[in-house]
Amino acid sequence: MSTLMSGARMLVECLAREGVDCMFGYPGGVTLPFYDVLYDHQIRHILVRHEENAAFAAEGYARATGRVGVCCATSGPGATNLTTGLVDAMMDSIPIVAITGQVSTKLIGSDAFQEADTFGITRPCTKHNYLVKKLDDLGQAIHEAFYVAASGRPGPVLVDITKDVLQGQGHYQPVASVHLPGYKVFTEGHTGQIRRAAQLIQESARPLVYSGGGIIAAGATRELREFVELAGTPAVNTLMGLGGLPSSHPNFISLPGMHGSYAANMAMTNADLLIALGVRFDDRVTGRLAAFAPHAKVIHVDIDPAEIGKNRAPEVPIVGDVKRVLAKLNKLLSEAPPTDEKLSAARRAWWRQIRQWKEEHPLEVVKSDTEIKPQHLMGEIDRISGGDAIVSSDVGQHQMWAAQLIRFNEPRLWLNSGGLGSMGFGLPAAIGAQFAHPEKLVFAVVGDGGFQMSIPELATVASYGLPIKIVVMNNGYLGMVRQWQTLFYNNRLSAVELDCFPDAEKLAGAYGFKGRTIDKPWELAPALEEAVREPGPYLLNVKVSPLESVYPMVPAGGAINEMVLGPPQPVAAK
Repeated sequence: MSTLMSGARMLVECLAREGVDCMFGYPGGVTLPFYDVLYDHQIRHILVRHEENAAFAAEGYARATGRVGVCCATSGPGATNLTTGLVDAMMDSIPIVAITGQVSTKLIGSDAFQEADTFGITRPCTKHNYLVKKLDDLGQAIHEAFYVAASGRPGPVLVDITKDVLQGQGHYQPVASVHLPGYKVFTEGHTGQIRRAAQLIQESARPLVYSGGGIIAAGATRELREFVELAGTPAVNTLMGLGGLPSSHPNFISLPGMHGSYAANMAMTNADLLIALGVRFDDRVTGRLAAFAPHAKVIHVDIDPAEIGKNRAPEVPIVGDVKRVLAKLNKLLSEAPPTDEKLSAARRAWWRQIRQWKEEHPLEVVKSDTEIKPQHLMGEIDRISGGDAIVSSDVGQHQMWAAQLIRFNEPRLWLNSGGLGSMGFGLPAAIGAQFAHPEKLVFAVVGDGGFQMSIPELATVASYGLPIKIVVMNNGYLGMVRQWQTLFYNNRLSAVELDCFPDAEKLAGAYGFKGRTIDKPWELAPALEEAVREPGPYLLNVKVSPLESVYPMVPAGGAINEMVLGPPQPVAAK
């Protein structure tokens, strides 16, 4: 039975039916009808201090839960400010629904106040988008948006709603089901291809699992663990896939790629079979593509057919949900006959080689008696978190050290901007994660550059009393840019020095919570422990070695086995 209500009330009713419990946004003139209805509703609205951060917070919520995150902005600049977050979610396959207001239908195209072509602007950076100009289309558009965002390969969907639709009156008919004839999701995987994959795995002497964010998106961590144990394969997790296989698992090597470990990159280079699960062969993993995994046959499992063969042509392509495909592979492997002794010996030699690579060049927590090393900071966060805290990072050197040195024993604990590399992501994403998991310990591990892009969100943290532990790795530079200028631009440091940073105690105090600055190695552990004990928010500014660089490092254009393992050594005088 339909009910007469305003478009704004229909919108809130649709959100409630989709199970939305909180959303992140910033109101404006066009969205006032929506906010007026929201005033009386149980859906919690979190007022951020910038619309870009509303999108990042919605991402943090989605990344930490697997549910669709929701953000909202008004027309014009409010909507355009969401765009970076939408691109970020698109690159990392994160399900969010963005609701934006638009000027009244009769004003579209007239350059009305705060009018922007939100539909056109966001078309390339969303999985799908809608411009709702008729009240009768509103309910269907909202429910379709949630379905599209969460199904198949997840991603952002935007719904732009004109003001006259929000103000109009109509009969709301609940949408029982969503049917999109042109939208196909392939989930099961081809049976014959799965059998071929199982055969290749059984015949391989040097197999390697290369797993990514698709494992986490599909909820396939249990299946992945069973797979690597049945197949007896070592595994690497990409930056987006950390936690897909627990860091503590004996088959886990580490992160591969530009700042991956020596062992991970050498394993990828020397494998004879690469089992690629929910990955897109990103350039930060492959390095020079022509030299990537030159000896390996490839099995590629992905739910998005566009990813299969895009960068590397697989011998066995499988389009399907990686969770379902792995379940079928596991069944075949559990029924397979025992491996012959010759192949078993080759597998044992492969494992010995990997252990040797790990011993030769481990990822180490570097310490100093006189200054705080960034690696020491990440090691202490790892010790305190125990592999179970949510860590949201910004982008740059600290992100790479955190990925190398902090353990993640479950999925959805590591939140970072992987594909787009958005500075300012870390703090608002932590806000979204803390609302999703109020009982969890949440760290926002940020650089001094990215943090200063998101300082306004300290007001959000304070306003809602969020117990986020904000840890600034402060080296006084845009660290990763400085590293590249040092190594590849003759140390000509141009526009990278951050020579002014606020007093952490005064900055936090201005918002009503505690803060502190430290610069001595012996202060680090007690300061982090103090921050964790504090029941509310805490801002810890950690001054680290200013000129430390992240290693290993694959230079631009290099193959992943052509790693720079440490800083250049001075040439001895003759």
